Amino acid sequence: MRISVLAVGRLKAGPEKLLAEDYRTRIEGLGRKAGITKFSVNEAAESRGGTAAARMAEEALFFTRTVAPHAFTIALDERAKPLASASFAALLRGHIDGGTADLAFLIGGPDGHASSTRERAELLLSFGPMTWPHRLVRVMLLEQIYRAVTIMVNHPYHRA
Repeated sequence: MRISVLAVGRLKAGPEKLLAEDYRTRIEGLGRKAGITKFSVNEAAESRGGTAAARMAEEALFFTRTVAPHAFTIALDERAKPLASASFAALLRGHIDGGTADLAFLIGGPDGHASSTRERAELLLSFGPMTWPHRLVRVMLLEQIYRAVTIMVNHPYHRA
């Protein structure tokens, strides 16, 4: 299965970028054993639209244009339901075993996702009710994908 992370906002040099690159490298390495054939991260600049609605609509176009056709899409949204790490790993395992070719995670900009993006997503996922900066959300998502991979391959990283 190919996994892509589509994120509004570009990571600048600094600790978040270093962590993101570290987890990306780990996912690419160990992910093959779990059935992840390709892992990618695509960024788009934050919209400079004059209103929140205009910004979200412009960012929604990025998702529409970038998500692989027929990909299972998961939009990160603070209002959604959270999953425990083991449940998240089971979700990924189910898609790998079920033959899902592409799975895309969508991280919106500071205004969140447009309603069209939320409606098109097959799953809305939260990291809790708190609001997180998108650069930290990206690192948290990459860490959870890596943790899911370690759970799937029985690596000792995850200790529940």
